[in-house]
Amino acid sequence: MTTRTDREAMEYDVVVVGAGPSGLAAAIRLKQTAPDLSVCVLEKGSEVGAHILSGAVMEPHALDELIPDWREKGAPLDTPAGEDTFLLLTRTGSFRLPTPPTLHNHGNYIVSLGKVCRWLAAQAEELGVEIFPGFAAAEVLYDEDGAVRGVATGDMGLGRDGEPTSLYTPGMELHARQTIFAEGCRGSLAKTVIARFALDRDCDPQVYGLGIKELWEIDPAKHKPGSITHTVGWPLDTATYGGSFLYHLGENLVAVGFVVGLGYENPHLSPFDEFQRFKTHPAIRPTFEGGRRIAYGARAIAAGGWQSLPKLSFPGGVLVGDTAGFLNAPKIKGSHAAMKSGMLAADAVAALLADGQGGREAAGYEPAFKASWLARELHAARNIKPAFKWGLWPAMAYAALDTYVLRGKAPWTLRHATDHDRLKPASACPPIAYPKPDGVVSFDRLSSVYLSNTNHEENQPVHLRLKDPEKALSVNLTFYESPETRYCPAGVYEIVRSGGDGGGEPRLQINAQNCLHCKTCDIKDPTQNIDWTCPEGSGGPNYAMM
Repeated sequence: MTTRTDREAMEYDVVVVGAGPSGLAAAIRLKQTAPDLSVCVLEKGSEVGAHILSGAVMEPHALDELIPDWREKGAPLDTPAGEDTFLLLTRTGSFRLPTPPTLHNHGNYIVSLGKVCRWLAAQAEELGVEIFPGFAAAEVLYDEDGAVRGVATGDMGLGRDGEPTSLYTPGMELHARQTIFAEGCRGSLAKTVIARFALDRDCDPQVYGLGIKELWEIDPAKHKPGSITHTVGWPLDTATYGGSFLYHLGENLVAVGFVVGLGYENPHLSPFDEFQRFKTHPAIRPTFEGGRRIAYGARAIAAGGWQSLPKLSFPGGVLVGDTAGFLNAPKIKGSHAAMKSGMLAADAVAALLADGQGGREAAGYEPAFKASWLARELHAARNIKPAFKWGLWPAMAYAALDTYVLRGKAPWTLRHATDHDRLKPASACPPIAYPKPDGVVSFDRLSSVYLSNTNHEENQPVHLRLKDPEKALSVNLTFYESPETRYCPAGVYEIVRSGGDGGGEPRLQINAQNCLHCKTCDIKDPTQNIDWTCPEGSGGPNYAMM
């Protein structure tokens, strides 16, 4: 039923929220299984792939199942994985360690996941899927029985004060018999659905990492197509989970990224600055000297795995991909898992709708997942990530035991704790002195954001909302010295003072136009006071090749 009289409505059998690998795989599988179903995909980015950021080394297992002739159809998996290298970095040196089996990449491909998603979108459209980029799903709709009835896109043309301007256009309601939430990590709608139906009642808290990535064009003499390097250790201390990757794509391109677990304790830590410092290491810096940085981006990663998966279905819809947390953290891979989850969900949804019971629950999804290779993979990997709560050295020792001796079949499951309450008071932690960027391999935030092609209509309501503005000062500033000014990789949050000399009353300034949609603030704020909501459709970064 239409909930607002000023909005038009469109009817579909299935609405998919998000054109990432899970959402597109679900849409394709639905049309393969039930060609007569009407399926549409909403994408908040300006185009498919605009908001997609991943390493990415792609395991083609799920793609083989979804589109067996993907090679003949020109899927952009162009760089076969080559040599794997695993390094432990110290402050001035490095040691090559045996590559863990989870990081063996023979048969995989180094890809731009954005390009892969654009190709998947073309396959979906050939099957009759309607894809609407530039339209952000901003509201979940419910029917009179409380089941999900679809979504509504956000109103356009609202001023910063929330009032309609001369450009105002009301959002559109998309009604569906089933809605597939494929928003990616910490989806703004999915988190409300999870809360409404208590889908996380019987699982561990989800835990997250922040991944920051750059794309470089390097000296051809240094380029090694297919080369894959992962590192642990410096510049992070042994109590902080994280590591890096360097992937050599084609055309003299190298993707370099750094992941910091968001369960870190020191509020002085800045993931962005740790990444910039990492690139100055003697084992890393030579790759980039003489090169040119051409792209930058960041996104949060749901890393809880098996024990953090919520209930996957509910009346009127399902959760897929990173929205649910389908990532194999030890593998540092999620696209194959996202696609497989979308396919499993699509099969359950198609079976439900074939029975004419639209609006009810696709209860076949969860048992199908638990019977799949994806469940076996995630269950075997379940204890690696939570072991890092003991620190780097105990965790690596446990990982060796779990991998080589127990082979993922330990009779126990290690538990996760929430990330946002792990911060210690700033007074209890050592400050971190980060070096100034050199402009050669390390850079500042604002020049980095420029390379993300981020753009938002400035005259719109701020989409980063404080539930209690006073807490930004009485809690965050007083006890933690405003960690949001450091964990945000885009310089969105800033403490400014009324006096021109740096004195006077402080206030938190939110530069929402810089937002990369990474969701870190929604996750890491110590009092959960920041609520990330969707800005106007098509706003945000525009990742061409990430």
